[in-house]
Amino acid sequence: MSEDAGRGHDDVDAVTGAVLSASRVLVAVSARSLAAIEGTVTLPQFRLLVVLAEHRAAKLVTVAELLGVNPSTALRMIDRLIAAGFVVREVNPRSRRETILQLTDEGRRIVADVTERRHAEVAAIVARMPAAQRGELVTALSAFATAAGEPLAPAPAADPSVPGRPDPGTA
Repeated sequence: MSEDAGRGHDDVDAVTGAVLSASRVLVAVSARSLAAIEGTVTLPQFRLLVVLAEHRAAKLVTVAELLGVNPSTALRMIDRLIAAGFVVREVNPRSRRETILQLTDEGRRIVADVTERRHAEVAAIVARMPAAQRGELVTALSAFATAAGEPLAPAPAADPSVPGRPDPGTA
């Protein structure tokens, strides 16, 4: 038996290879979902918008920590997003010495549009998978996200117009 033939699903190298293959697909999906807003925001700026969407309001230092960048890097991104009308900086009502950052309506719209495009494309891919493997994928990806320290995303609301989402009447 060859060395490759003996590798199973519990082999770290085999699993790593499968994850890397899947990550190429997910990066391509992400790139296509951002293509519709090309020139509006960069991928790092979009990540910042998503962080603000998840946290509703945050201080600069918190945003920088969540993005894994220096505060000065986050500040430059934020300044560009403020100039574009996607983020506002306001005095924290609980501590006037602090400022907080929040998305504008336009910033929320961009996050929602890109997220919906991404969801639709991933749902179409998942719909092409055998149903029996979908549950295994949920288990595996949930374990992967948990091991990486990423909070699990809530399940989106059912929408019969999006392939792969169950109709609320049948759930």
